[in-house]
Amino acid sequence: MRSRYVEEPCKSALNRVTGMDFKWSLNPYTGCGHRCTFCYVRTFERRADRPADDRYGESVRIKVNVAEILQQELQRPSWQREMVAIGAATDPYQPAEGRYRLTRSCLEVFAAHRNPISIITRGPMIIRDLDVLQDAARRAEVSVSFSIPTLDHDIWRRTEPSTAPPRQRLRALSALVAAGVRAGVGMAPILPGLSDDPKKMADVVRAVRDAGATFLWVGTLYLKPGTREHFLAHLVEHWPNHLPLYEQLYAGRAYLAPATAQPIRDQFATLKRRFPLRQPATPLLAPPPEAEQIELTL
Repeated sequence: MRSRYVEEPCKSALNRVTGMDFKWSLNPYTGCGHRCTFCYVRTFERRADRPADDRYGESVRIKVNVAEILQQELQRPSWQREMVAIGAATDPYQPAEGRYRLTRSCLEVFAAHRNPISIITRGPMIIRDLDVLQDAARRAEVSVSFSIPTLDHDIWRRTEPSTAPPRQRLRALSALVAAGVRAGVGMAPILPGLSDDPKKMADVVRAVRDAGATFLWVGTLYLKPGTREHFLAHLVEHWPNHLPLYEQLYAGRAYLAPATAQPIRDQFATLKRRFPLRQPATPLLAPPPEAEQIELTL
């Protein structure tokens, strides 16, 4: 299903964020054509009285003047060149970027102002902007985090219906690292009973190591209203036998209980020791276990 693009100017480009280790975010688009079934943004869409179900992503708002507004905001005397996270609410390299190139335009502005940035994406299209990313990385801190929760073809296709295959993202990561751009992976969200299988997790960690990632973190699924209903509906469609497990694990809660989440994190730690990264480093974009506290302006 292709998205309908609605071109609308924005009044602001930078958004204040709470509950994370960065204070500012930038999203050139509102809505996302990737339509991941577990996307936490569906929660915020519901709060804003916008569709959080299968209609999410049918319409994508194109902030046609976002680079110009960003330029004005970075020129303000009060701006302190703080870290800006690009893609905290919608993927900056979703299909719309292929046509509008708003993310690239914003990267050029950030580079010109020597402003540190972190990008989170599922889109290998980022390779198209390698020249700008290299320029930005010579001037300030730049970090790219690829979301790769699993390499399992069936799980990927059913939960991330409009994204590029995970191994394409790994190839993009390798290209960025080879070009001197700091890049790593977020294994998130891990899905209980599906992608938390030790062998499936090991496949990801090994592949991430082999791709040359400089950091790796893990995050488990959380289900708040909006995301919860949509994800469980797709769970019933594709893995109906798993519904009782999820109803038990997420009964009265949005996150896994610590006793359930800890074995996943322990397994992840074991795998990181087994397949150590070649260039270990601390990610600039931390994993989002407190994502329910994020205040996002879409």
